[in-house]
Amino acid sequence: MNKISIICFVIAVMLVAVPASAVTSESLKIDVGAGGDSKVEFDYSLNWLENFAVFLKMGDPASELKKGLEGYSDKEVEVTSVSDGKAAFIVYGFAHVTESNDSVAYRTPVLNFTDAEKVLKGYWFAPLISVDLSPAETTIRFPDSYEKKFYNAIEIPSITHKIMK
Repeated sequence: MNKISIICFVIAVMLVAVPASAVTSESLKIDVGAGGDSKVEFDYSLNWLENFAVFLKMGDPASELKKGLEGYSDKEVEVTSVSDGKAAFIVYGFAHVTESNDSVAYRTPVLNFTDAEKVLKGYWFAPLISVDLSPAETTIRFPDSYEKKFYNAIEIPSITHKIMK
């Protein structure tokens, strides 16, 4: 056997021996700012195969998330930091803000992760992975520190929160 055959054999054994790979959304935190701009932190886990794909620049979770957020929300998105398993963004105008004489109302959009899962399942490596983009915990925090939490939800409903002046 030549060296290439041995390498191919080892890779094939590793792919067969490895349990189902998973892209898993651990948590999503959205801090709604007073003007509606929001800080978004997304924690995720990748297995060794997905980490290898990121290392080879075959996939970039942060840029995929940025494109997804911009396409879905029609809002400008700025990537503020990316590290192993975490990406942070600012989504400009994420929440709709309505002011009256006695209050300020914030309305967040519906967030649905079904379409993002479909996109990931369309990649060439899709047969090698399982995808779960429903965050184990989603926290949406408003400027007065009021929080709304969701667990393992593939869709996060729109939330309206009113703060009295």
